[in-house]
Amino acid sequence: MLLEEISAALQKGNRKAVISLVQQAIDEGAFARDILEKGLLKGMSIIGEKFKNNEVYVPEVLIAARAMNAGTELLKPLLVSEGVKATGKVVIGTVKGDQHDIGKNLVRMMMEGKGLEVIDLGVNVSAEAFIHAAMENNAQIIACSALLTTTMDEMRRVVETAKEKGIRNQVKIMIGGAPVTDSYCKSIGADAYTPDAATAADVAAGYCQA
Repeated sequence: MLLEEISAALQKGNRKAVISLVQQAIDEGAFARDILEKGLLKGMSIIGEKFKNNEVYVPEVLIAARAMNAGTELLKPLLVSEGVKATGKVVIGTVKGDQHDIGKNLVRMMMEGKGLEVIDLGVNVSAEAFIHAAMENNAQIIACSALLTTTMDEMRRVVETAKEKGIRNQVKIMIGGAPVTDSYCKSIGADAYTPDAATAADVAAGYCQA
C-alpha cells in the first residue's frame, strides 16, 4: 500500500522517494490528512521509538526528519483546504546565555513528527521572549532547553514570567537538556522534564490531546 511505502521510505531517510510517493498519493486522490498521518507521521513515530530504544541515532533521525519535511511541504496547501490543523502549538528554544541547539532541534523534529506546530525561537532566548511568543501564537506548550548548568536558572525565570503575565495556567512548561533533572523541574515549578527528544514529543502530544 502506498502509505506504507511512504512510511518505509521516510524511515530510510530517502527524501526523493518520499517526495515522489507523496506526489503519487496526491495524484491518486488520497486525502492529505491520510498521507500525513498514515504515511509521514507514522514513519516518524517509528523512528522516534527506535531512537528512544537506541536502535537509530541522531544522524538517522535528522535524515528522516528532512524527508518528512519535504513530504509535508507538498501537503501543506492541501491540508489547509481540507481544514486540517496541527494538534497543538509549541514554542521551543534554548534559554538565554546558551548557544547549543542540536538537542532542541531534535526535540522540534520529533514534535513535528507528532503533528504539532512548533515555533522555534532558536538559541539564547530570554524568558520574556518565550512568554511573548507563547501569548502571540496562543501556544499550549513552552519547551526550554539548556546544556549549561549556568543557564538553567533562566528556566525558573520562564516559569516566573508566565505567572507574572497571567498565562501560567494556560501553558505547560517543559524543560530538558544534559544538566537538567526531574527534581530541578519540580523545584522551579515546571510541568515536565524529559530525558530525550522522543519522550518530549510523546509528553507534548499528550498535553495537547488532554
